[in-house]
Amino acid sequence: MSRRLLWLALARREAPPAQPQAPGPFDHAMMARALALAEQAAAMGEVPVGAVVFHSTTGEVLGEGFNRREADHDPAAHAELIAIRRACAHNNDWRLNECSLAVTLEPCAMCAGLIVNARVGRLVFGAMDPKAGAAGSLYRITEDARLNHRVTPITGIMAARSSALLRTFFSSLRTHRNGKG
Repeated sequence: MSRRLLWLALARREAPPAQPQAPGPFDHAMMARALALAEQAAAMGEVPVGAVVFHSTTGEVLGEGFNRREADHDPAAHAELIAIRRACAHNNDWRLNECSLAVTLEPCAMCAGLIVNARVGRLVFGAMDPKAGAAGSLYRITEDARLNHRVTPITGIMAARSSALLRTFFSSLRTHRNGKG
């Protein structure tokens, strides 16, 4: 088989079934911090999503953020992007292999691509996002075998709280838009 045909065959290969992963010792505490950040976003009128990058074995927080698209007039100002940038600056390195990312909502395609490119070691998230999720709902970017880095997400950590925060925010937004608030 020629190299080109071999490459094409490998490129079309689907990811093997993901092995479920158990939550780590810091996952719940970091998700609680991400939820507190999401609440700060909601108080600013931002979609309530929070993210924390932490060292997987020590639990040291390296970067955190919440959505700032409205405040910054920036469509890329997602919680994950802000937290990852801060963690990379803290580490003085763009590779986050030894780190975990806890985020309240399943990452979108942009953020899932960033997670892969930053070589994040572990991904933990709360609520699934059936409309834009790219780590299990619509796409599986973080597990795609065609990419040079993969991370199997640990899902459902504090999902009920994450979902409730989003539901409350969007319900309030609809009420205000309809002139009822």
